[in-house]
Amino acid sequence: MTRHFLNLADAGGDAVAAMLNDAMDRKAIRTSWPKGKADADAPLADHVLAMIFEKSSTRTRVSFDMAIRQLGGTSIVMDSGSMQLGRGETVADTAKVLSRMCDAIMIRTDDHAKIEELAANATVPVINGLTDLSHPCQIVADLLTLIEHDKALPGLEVAWLGDSNNVLNSIVEAAGLMKFNVRIACPEGYDPNVDFISAAQASGARISIFRDAMEAAADADVIVADTWVSMGQAHADAKIDAMMPYQVNDVIMEQAKNNAVFLHCLPAHRGEEVMPSVIDGKQSLVWDEAENRIHAQKSILRWALEQI
Repeated sequence: MTRHFLNLADAGGDAVAAMLNDAMDRKAIRTSWPKGKADADAPLADHVLAMIFEKSSTRTRVSFDMAIRQLGGTSIVMDSGSMQLGRGETVADTAKVLSRMCDAIMIRTDDHAKIEELAANATVPVINGLTDLSHPCQIVADLLTLIEHDKALPGLEVAWLGDSNNVLNSIVEAAGLMKFNVRIACPEGYDPNVDFISAAQASGARISIFRDAMEAAADADVIVADTWVSMGQAHADAKIDAMMPYQVNDVIMEQAKNNAVFLHCLPAHRGEEVMPSVIDGKQSLVWDEAENRIHAQKSILRWALEQI
């Protein structure tokens, strides 16, 4: 059966743990290596990754390209303006054609239903580089970053401040799989996805919703924020006004544990969801987090191609 990675639950907790172990091992071996040098075993030599971008990207584009290169393979990068998918060809037909030509497909798009249709018609693994519902690849990188900085996942207290978006959905999903807890601080009208919360709670995670940011941040091990207005969203001014009480600033960080860390998947809007003193401060792990996208993608690719 083809291994698709549309959400973290597609792999499961044991597989995610295996990916994290593989990512740490491979990253450690590469210390001081040139970025473009392939891993010694080149496990995906002769493999080709098709990358489809229907949304703008920096970290996802570069990290997947570098990941397949470091694994010994190559990539083909396409956007909707340069392929027939953007001119009316169906998702199903695109999936069938790319499956004949490439070994795996990564897509970054809007509607999650589109990636589900792609996976339903592909005979090679389909990987979710981002949809409006979830962002599982980002969360594998986040978990890797936390483990590297001596944060054991079981029982970890993670505070999310701001908009309930696709990244939060995947954090909540990870909480259920990896046995940590999430405190969500958000304004009324911006509550998180109940399906992800119910699944995580059924797996034993404690998921709490707060209207007060200070209360959510109290004694947290990790504070997480993300941009409040995603690409293409309307009514930005009203949303920013509603979100301002959930800005991550020095006062918020002081509520968390002394050794708490800050995560943000980037791009960041300093002065909105986070203040410069936090994201550029000593508790911020955002640059490790960004770099770890490469190492996370490598292990996701290896899992999807049944090497883990």
